[in-house]
Amino acid sequence: MTAKTTYFICVIIFFASCSSNDNTATEPEPPITTVNTISTLEFIDDFVILDQNIDGVPIGGFSGIDYKNNTWYIISDGSNPIRYYTANISYNQDRFTNAAITSMVEIKDAMGNSFTENQMDPEAIRFDANTGNIIYSSEGSIVNGVDPALLEIGTNGVQLQNYTLPDNLAANTTDDLSGPRHNGTLESLSISFDTNAYWIGTELPLIEDGPEPTIADTESPVRITRINKITGLAERQFAYELDRVDREPALGTTFTINGLVEILEYDNNKFLTIERSFSSGYLDGGNTVKIYKVDVTNATNTLNTTSLANTTYTKATKTLLFEFDSIRSQLTNNTVDNIEGITFGPILADGTKSLVVISDNNFNAFFPQLNQLIVFKVVP
Repeated sequence: MTAKTTYFICVIIFFASCSSNDNTATEPEPPITTVNTISTLEFIDDFVILDQNIDGVPIGGFSGIDYKNNTWYIISDGSNPIRYYTANISYNQDRFTNAAITSMVEIKDAMGNSFTENQMDPEAIRFDANTGNIIYSSEGSIVNGVDPALLEIGTNGVQLQNYTLPDNLAANTTDDLSGPRHNGTLESLSISFDTNAYWIGTELPLIEDGPEPTIADTESPVRITRINKITGLAERQFAYELDRVDREPALGTTFTINGLVEILEYDNNKFLTIERSFSSGYLDGGNTVKIYKVDVTNATNTLNTTSLANTTYTKATKTLLFEFDSIRSQLTNNTVDNIEGITFGPILADGTKSLVVISDNNFNAFFPQLNQLIVFKVVP
């Protein structure tokens, strides 16, 4: 979301293989149950994919990443064309050994046509091993009346299905009293742990649910919704409370934001979430990024709740798992960049699972940013 033009107007400075060939990875990939207990994350290394072009199209805008069946999938939030990439990403318990984009696939509509400007704004990607197809989310364009969407495509990029979303996620251009905020909609996506559904999450609260986070504490819940793969309909939803913005803006600037940028269900009713706070005017990028463990076992089903404001309900519980400021000095250019994607990777040599996050460089629109990969060891 942070690459969008609305934010660039507001922000003076925004700093924000196909196989893993490393011999420390064991294949075939074990079931996700190998990591259904997570106590800590141990930083291994970071790697920056250099800017380059494929068929004259610049790579970048990495808004989501997934790893399945020895293949890495990365989605771009760029346009002309709307696209996803495959990549060769390799690492061991000590460091990255390689990371490079290997192919680009244009994402098209159900008729096989290219999307025109403002039709799609891809933000997250998952490969569904049960169907062999790709699922991605789009923020749409609220100010242009384009609804957010959850879509299924073949690996050739052609659309197969457009899932039905709750009515309150539809773009509202008639007033400013309800509906999703522009550039604050479907930023996050996860395949359910039981593989029967997809989870989608908004980056910012619906207007009727509460304000955007600020430096001061606010009640700013976002909704995370479960979409049944068979019926194509929403079947459950819970509320997740956002943190306040982490830092005051600097150097006379005023722009701040904090939002939910990705989710990953690692056990029934248990998620990893990424929250990214941004404040303008900082030479270190302005991003404060955190990973939380989230338990939704006792969370209220808010699917039929019109407004969360002034409503009694039980939110998801969250526990801080990792704060990226703790490794800032070990990262390239001491930068925690615009991290937006997360996925489990291959098993490491000691039998533990790996976890990879990726950042969106915003195509370096206003300030040099990085196509940054960071890998962790998952400690059960």
